[in-house]
Amino acid sequence: MAKVEVKELLDAGVHFGHLTRKWDPNMAPYIYMERNGIHIINLYKTAAKIEEAGAALKKIAASGRKILFVATKKQAKDIVADKAGNVNMPYITERWPGGMLTNFVTIRKAVKKMAAIDRMKKDGTFNTLSKKERLQVDRLRAKLEKNLGSISDMTRLPGALFVVDIKREHIAVKEAQKLNIPIFAMVDTNSDPRQVDFVVPSNDDASKSIEKVLGYMADAVAEGLAERKADKDAKKAEAEKPAPAPAEEAAPAQATEAVVEQPAAEEEASTKE
Repeated sequence: MAKVEVKELLDAGVHFGHLTRKWDPNMAPYIYMERNGIHIINLYKTAAKIEEAGAALKKIAASGRKILFVATKKQAKDIVADKAGNVNMPYITERWPGGMLTNFVTIRKAVKKMAAIDRMKKDGTFNTLSKKERLQVDRLRAKLEKNLGSISDMTRLPGALFVVDIKREHIAVKEAQKLNIPIFAMVDTNSDPRQVDFVVPSNDDASKSIEKVLGYMADAVAEGLAERKADKDAKKAEAEKPAPAPAEEAAPAQATEAVVEQPAAEEEASTKE
């Protein structure tokens, strides 16, 4: 992950918090000052927290676990879908499906239903249905795709959650807490940072700010994945390396020759006598 530059964060507007009357007192350690009735976030602390969160995400990605990105607010949807999609990580940008984590088995069944519809279309079963049934199946498939399409490859619970705006995504945060899944989040001045394991104090409303922070996180995940791939390739190369040829047993052979020669020499001596 590239070094976090405070100037870049400043240019992206990461430092703008909420109105002072809307603040959460637990965010006090991350607030630099108040200007025109708005709290200003301390960007030096933000930069340090981004690096800390990035290092942790890199480790999780390198271990092979998935990181689920969650952002359902309008200005964050497309950014999250783009950044998470680039590093092949699951994401939720529509409504959070209740029980997504705590009732994961049921969610997997819905994903399997989607795969079953796809199989029906491939093997021709779909064409044997009536027009009304085909329409119903198509609608169901579209609904499932919209809500769960981005998590279709997630076969087990994620290794971590990255949330944009913990106040809006409070259900996701509660479910992750219940299952002890580490939570990484962009936390604004109106939220309680104690709910999160890795806090990134930042403006979670402006698209520029969201894009900047998520860019750093996606880079860290990409590095972790690259590390994992390099490690796999090294192990594969090691396994494919031909075994060394066994060394010739020269010493025992010489010893045998010596034993054979000895009686022959004794016989020659007795003939001379």
